[in-house]
Amino acid sequence: MPRLSLDHRELTVGQLAERSGVAVSALHFYESKGLIGSRRTAGNQRRYTRDVLRRVAFIRLSQRVGIPLNDIREALALLPEGRTPTRADWARLSAGWRAELDERILQLQRLRDDLTDCIGCGCLSLQRCRLSNPGDELGDEGPGARRFAAQSQPPAGCSADLCGD
Repeated sequence: MPRLSLDHRELTVGQLAERSGVAVSALHFYESKGLIGSRRTAGNQRRYTRDVLRRVAFIRLSQRVGIPLNDIREALALLPEGRTPTRADWARLSAGWRAELDERILQLQRLRDDLTDCIGCGCLSLQRCRLSNPGDELGDEGPGARRFAAQSQPPAGCSADLCGD
């Protein structure tokens, strides 16, 4: 692929893909979702301004930390039209996303800890299972997988493979 000259202000979709490390199909997807924009040439080919490279990097980093595309689009929409996120923009947005990410981390840690207990008991006895019997609510009714007999599906967070359905 030909290298871009320094005075060239626009990138083809192939050049943007090469420079950003993102597949052409992903760039088309980002564009269809309003995350990036291009202009069309007379031959209907996409052309991207060089600042789209930073937008794509911003999108990829945001995705990598678990931010949904809808939230990324909303964040980018807060920026003045055509402006690429700056370091200050990233700091402001990431600070806003921090609480949400911290909550997700706590949820995943709880799930990990509860899943360990679920695998440990194998759901053969629900006396200890935090997923199916939080706080041993069914302990007064005796041992055994009582709840599974009444359910057609395993409880949330407990798949049939893991919980012996």
